[in-house]
Amino acid sequence: MSAFGGYNGQAYSPSGEKGRFVLPPAFRKAVKESSGGSRTLCLTVHDKFDCLIGFGLSRIDQLHAKLDREEDAAIRRNDDSFDRDVRAAQLFGFEQLSFDDSGRFIMPEHLRDLGKIVDGAYFHAAGDFFFVWAPDQLMGMGPEWKGAQAACAKLMVTAKKGAAE
Repeated sequence: MSAFGGYNGQAYSPSGEKGRFVLPPAFRKAVKESSGGSRTLCLTVHDKFDCLIGFGLSRIDQLHAKLDREEDAAIRRNDDSFDRDVRAAQLFGFEQLSFDDSGRFIMPEHLRDLGKIVDGAYFHAAGDFFFVWAPDQLMGMGPEWKGAQAACAKLMVTAKKGAAE
């Protein structure tokens, strides 16, 4: 098993029946490496954008450290509004989903709803995690997302051509 080196790349997965999606090969390999060889995908809603994020189990340690840093920063600022329990619920409320050797997994309905994912999902790597976008949500983002928007549009066309053949 090679060491986890982060997530990179882009891919598109059309939705299948009953909420089935395919975790693309490059992402599948990285998630498996990040999850110690198990086929466990962690998926949750992004706390800023109308999309989801995915990652492997190795990110759990990073989330604990992030929670501690945020609490320390709030204490230094004398910020009484920081609630460790609420923030912990936000960070650790992810679903752990299994996927098969082909990358197929079932995305829970509440996550599809939160991410506004209907016909397909666009995967875009971000190093320690990856975004999972509903294409129409991504297309509504600003110009800082133009590279992801172009990749998504191209990958959707390619997927439609493949389905038609």
